Amino acid sequence: MDAALSPNGRRLLRVFFGLVVVFLYAPIVILLIFSFNNSSLPAFPLSGFTLHWYREFIGNADLRASLETSAVIAALTSVGAVFLGTLASVALARRRFRGKAIASAFLLSPLVIPYVVFGISLLLLFHQLGIPRSLLTVVIGHIVISLPYTILVLVPRLEQIDASLEEAAYDLGAGHLQTFRSVTFPLILPAIVSAFLIAFTTSFDEYAVASFVVGTRVTFPIYLYSALRFPSQLPQVIAVAVVVLTVSLVVVIAAEIWRRGAERKLEVSPS
Repeated sequence: MDAALSPNGRRLLRVFFGLVVVFLYAPIVILLIFSFNNSSLPAFPLSGFTLHWYREFIGNADLRASLETSAVIAALTSVGAVFLGTLASVALARRRFRGKAIASAFLLSPLVIPYVVFGISLLLLFHQLGIPRSLLTVVIGHIVISLPYTILVLVPRLEQIDASLEEAAYDLGAGHLQTFRSVTFPLILPAIVSAFLIAFTTSFDEYAVASFVVGTRVTFPIYLYSALRFPSQLPQVIAVAVVVLTVSLVVVIAAEIWRRGAERKLEVSPS
């Protein structure tokens, strides 16, 4: 008898699952509670309820500028990573060529390279090429570290699609571009949306690489890290973190609901 199927095993799994949920979400709940604390010191017992810290961060021009900078960088990174990731995924899933395993390993290598090492390498590269640090340098770095995630999302989706659909389009006279636009793209669109969101989140939250190649306009994670050195700004940091977390959660849930609905509509019959 499987121990996990026994009554005691099921109870143990439920307890373990509950502990995992508490471990993951208790810090978020505490963060939410402290964002409404009337005191600038995040400690229990709470001194009262207030929305003052939300009004404070809305009026903080530097904080809003860092959010805008991170949003622009994340959007550009997502577009670049999804575009390059789609091209690479189609090549890996649909083409046979020498060195395919090596190319795949090379494209996925940023997953195992420490971001600090990668950030230093990019800094030296840009310095040797005479490229000044700016939003562009951050976007380049973030595209490289986001590309493996887009490939890991898109390749499995492409492998689920019957290649005979594309071959039928070729037989009917469609070219490669038209076949991709009319057949392949609609079928992988849910995966593209997922890859876009993953790349956006990765770029928006990334600190290590950006800290080496950022220019005069700091990103949101860099601003938060620097603000933690000033206790007076900590309540604002907590408030904006709650807002970003809430928006991210809503977007992810909505995108997941849409992705599942789109996949059901675009599901290809095995026959």
